[in-house]
Amino acid sequence: MKKWILFSLLFLSALALAACGSSQEDDSSSEGENEEAQKNEDAGEINLYTGRHYDTDQELYDQFTEETGIKVNVIEGKDDELIARMKREGKASEADLLITADAGRLHRAKTDDLLQPVESEVLNKNVPEKLRDEENEWFGLTKRARVIVYNKDTVNPDDIKTYDDLTKDEWQDKVLIRSSENIYNQSLLASMISLEGEEKAKEWAQGIVDNMARDPQGGDRDQAKGIAAGEGDVAVMNTYYLGQMLHSEDESEVEVAKNLGVIFPNQDTTGTHINISGVGLASSSKNTEEAQKFMEFLSKEEAQGKFAEANYEYPVNENVEASETLKEWGEFKEQDLNLGELGENNSKAIQIMNEVGWK
Repeated sequence: MKKWILFSLLFLSALALAACGSSQEDDSSSEGENEEAQKNEDAGEINLYTGRHYDTDQELYDQFTEETGIKVNVIEGKDDELIARMKREGKASEADLLITADAGRLHRAKTDDLLQPVESEVLNKNVPEKLRDEENEWFGLTKRARVIVYNKDTVNPDDIKTYDDLTKDEWQDKVLIRSSENIYNQSLLASMISLEGEEKAKEWAQGIVDNMARDPQGGDRDQAKGIAAGEGDVAVMNTYYLGQMLHSEDESEVEVAKNLGVIFPNQDTTGTHINISGVGLASSSKNTEEAQKFMEFLSKEEAQGKFAEANYEYPVNENVEASETLKEWGEFKEQDLNLGELGENNSKAIQIMNEVGWK
């Protein structure tokens, strides 16, 4: 009987020690988790206003948070609406960063005092000078070319070497292009104002209006579909739209894109027009250090490679190669001007479009 009692006491003692040890392990594990959570909380957060809506972008934001602990709160919207919102919110805005398409929009955000300068050796190294604001208030993240696409069955690409060629009589009623309200077309014309002067730019705009196959309608994809529908033979569109169509889950879009050829205009003169999507540090930012880290992260080779591969955009970082789809179209000469000039000439471009009746 005594032996049984002794055995029972020893067994209960062993259970108590095991429970204590388990509790200590649980406490230790919980303590570690709490420390990690506290560490992430201490790392801070940023509020990103963005007009980009790509899965790859969100994956990059998640990767940044994983690497730095800095949380990225994403506020998505249409580009112009986000700029208007920041302007309306003023100094009380919670925005730390703005990502938007087109240097013209970034310039507008700058002139509306919505952005502030960033002094960063990393950004200056990774983003070429012409793809960033001269006062470092915005920086390019991705690059796209505005090219001429054509119906492979009806057009000889040797007949089109420049943007000016689209204004020739042989292309009357055959040119498809978006409206004058489209910022991409405004910036294309603004680049011509910089490189060739207002008079030449106006002549080109008038020639385009005279040769339009229809009143402008829809987006870049709709111009490509217009060629497939026989409404026109040539169109002006951004390269990344064509890349997306070639790899679309919609087989009809793939078929349309396969029947289109790509021309990089002005290779013997001023070069093909390029533009960017870019990022700026909000003047209202309360988290400038964290926001700058995020900007630098997106300019580095790994993030640039993911941008290029997933969205068929050209990387701004010159150490990163374009995607295989873009490589198939070949290398090309770009316009040589600081993209800030697109914003500076935007109002003049709109005025010219109105004068020539570009709807």
